[in-house]
Amino acid sequence: MSAPYKRILLKLSGEALMGPGQYGIDTDTLARIARDVAEVRQTGTEVCMVVGAGNIFRGMSGAAAGMDRATADYMGMLGTVMNALGLQSVLEAHGMQTRVQSAIPMASVCEPYIRRRAIRHMEKGRIVIFAAGTGNPFFTTDTAAALRAVEMSCDAVVKATKVDGIYSADPKKDKNAQHHRHLTYLDVLARDLRVMDASAISLARENNIPIIVLSIEKGGNLAGVLRGEGLFTIVQEGKENVTS
Repeated sequence: MSAPYKRILLKLSGEALMGPGQYGIDTDTLARIARDVAEVRQTGTEVCMVVGAGNIFRGMSGAAAGMDRATADYMGMLGTVMNALGLQSVLEAHGMQTRVQSAIPMASVCEPYIRRRAIRHMEKGRIVIFAAGTGNPFFTTDTAAALRAVEMSCDAVVKATKVDGIYSADPKKDKNAQHHRHLTYLDVLARDLRVMDASAISLARENNIPIIVLSIEKGGNLAGVLRGEGLFTIVQEGKENVTS
């Protein structure tokens, strides 16, 4: 089966790693994600990843509780390194070669982020997991995902969440919420749909990188969506607002 995309960046929220729990990392969930990534790799698609840290610490929440915002954001970045190392361990247990690159250098546990080295790793078939966001406070891991996707010349950003796309309202609260199959970048920004922050959407728009939003909770869904199957939302220029 041929690769639907040559290279993708998979953005995983920290919450996606919790599974049924309320905190931390669920190993069964990691194993399911690893199997999904392996299935995509078997098609020939090169994969790099950015992971959040909402399952460990969220900088915005810390700042809201009275902590210095920059300090809280750095704590969140360290949480992403923990998640990246956990992902690396499980991916390698499933037979895939990986490298973790951190925007905050910590040579004892992973490589520093070096763009050309990351590209070379992917060309050799390795999965590169980018940790510590952009390395700067006040920027989210969504922005880091869009930035790394541009730097790695990815064909798409895949935002893997607990919801199977973008809806007109929260589908858990509003049973009449409509699912959007196609949206433009301006649709997302103008309607403040918040699937990713505005900086990430704008960066993707400027570089014409599609954003695919899907659920990671069902095994095999990642490869299926990349083939155009199942429920998902794609955000890109020139796609009119189409509801499912």
